[in-house]
Amino acid sequence: MDPKKGFIQVLDSNLNVRDDIEILYYPPEYSMEKSNTYAEIAIPGLESPFLQFIKGNIGTITLEVFYDTYEKGTDVREHVNKLTGLLNIDPAIHAPPPLLFHWGLEEAAPFYCVLEKATKRFTMFNQGGIPVRARVSITLKEFKKELNKREKSRQSPDKTKIHTVIEGDSLWWMAYKEYGDPGLWRQIAAKNKIENPRFLDTGQDLVIPPLE
Repeated sequence: MDPKKGFIQVLDSNLNVRDDIEILYYPPEYSMEKSNTYAEIAIPGLESPFLQFIKGNIGTITLEVFYDTYEKGTDVREHVNKLTGLLNIDPAIHAPPPLLFHWGLEEAAPFYCVLEKATKRFTMFNQGGIPVRARVSITLKEFKKELNKREKSRQSPDKTKIHTVIEGDSLWWMAYKEYGDPGLWRQIAAKNKIENPRFLDTGQDLVIPPLE
């Protein structure tokens, strides 16, 4: 059986596709998990506490990939290692590469992720002891590359705000607009780790922290 284009694309540091993991069989199923964290606010005299939303948690996808090279008689590890090798550090970014999972997902909802865990099981060997059949269970963890529309629209006086830089913007103007005092620009710079406040990238999302 000839390899097919796979379900995971390997990205570079700019999140451009540089490789596509090949597989022999498409996975028949996968599981997606997404959760939120809430805090219980206890009020004396009430039968149950109030719940306060804290944050959304990282999404995960788990699935099992099947490899079989029995008919060709080749070492199945040639295919398996291409997948599990995504756990290795990419010298260009000093970390394992970011990935794009696209099998069975809508194009409007891409799942950027990293390979968190891989478990290999070799289930058949030829007479020379070379593995020719394997199953690989993997866990993909969501990789956040930018704020989504819901996060960008979170605007209220007592919460952190998001400001998208336009041409001509300055930290002094943002501080005057949000705090009424241009001298408070250092709080915005510190929150966003800006070393040179004179140079802002147009289109950049800046966090405007609430005043203490």
